[in-house]
Amino acid sequence: MSGALLRAVLRRRPARIRYVSPVPDQAVYREVEREFGLVAPPITLHSPHPLALAAGWVMLRESLVVTTSASRRDKEVVAAAVSLGNACPYCVAVHSATLHGLAPDGVGRLLAAGRLERIQDAEVRRLAGWAHDTGRRELARPAALPDHAAVAVVFHYINRMVTVFLDDSPVPAQVPARVRPLVLRTLGRFLRPAALARHAPGTSLSLLPPAPPPADLGWAEGSPVLTDAFSRVYAAGDEIGRQSVPESVRALVEAELAAWDGRPRGISRGWVDTALLDCPDADRAAGRLALLVALAPYQVDEQVVAEFRRTDPRDATLVGLASWSSLTAARRVGSWLGRPT
Repeated sequence: MSGALLRAVLRRRPARIRYVSPVPDQAVYREVEREFGLVAPPITLHSPHPLALAAGWVMLRESLVVTTSASRRDKEVVAAAVSLGNACPYCVAVHSATLHGLAPDGVGRLLAAGRLERIQDAEVRRLAGWAHDTGRRELARPAALPDHAAVAVVFHYINRMVTVFLDDSPVPAQVPARVRPLVLRTLGRFLRPAALARHAPGTSLSLLPPAPPPADLGWAEGSPVLTDAFSRVYAAGDEIGRQSVPESVRALVEAELAAWDGRPRGISRGWVDTALLDCPDADRAAGRLALLVALAPYQVDEQVVAEFRRTDPRDATLVGLASWSSLTAARRVGSWLGRPT
């Protein structure tokens, strides 16, 4: 399968986005396709909320796409390993395939299989192990480079959004099972030219207004561009929360995250009912969805979303609430990483 044919297949049969209808944003989409290689569904799903779309692209571009202190290959290792730790098969598949396209040495295959201990290169194995452990407070350690920490924070965000809004595979469901491995390998080769290209840092920052650095951005110390980018993104996230999430729900999620150590919540939703006891009745549907997105996105289902949409049916509000909840959780993880060593 050629790159041109793959592009045609992905455009004709795009991955299904649950719950919301994408809205074309030609300015952002052109930049995404030029620099990432294609308009990826993890970005497209943000499109009903223009500020969330801009923030999502700024942090993905400035962390993963731009290569200054860290190579794109190492960043893809971090992206795949964080996604593996968060049980996000969609992102594991995409970034393992990209790794295969960049360096067909088996690292992508081992990450896709969850076999980090089999990676032969000791430095790559350590980097993958570090990234995989970032989601658990007692295991998290400072990054060697702010670039690595940035990718980790971004994928703790993206994994949550993808788990809620996308299926488990980047390959459209209509593609026959026998062809799917070929499509993933071709995807890796297709993304290779964009992944190897040099992209100037900071060119996306004009999408968001400047903001002062918050206290939980220590992991970006030493990188003025990442500090500027994520200061803007975090301020945008705060504004998205004000637009889309009731104040009582924001306070509730922040309190739950303050006590969270990264451990999975399990398959029961009993913890949500307990957390919602003091939540105003009018805000409970939003509170339930926000808590699940932040702490157990795999527990979000059609019933939870439908209950929320009875209070506000707009796609923009749903994307905004999910984006704020995901970013708030990712910021909590980032606060564990401290300053780079």
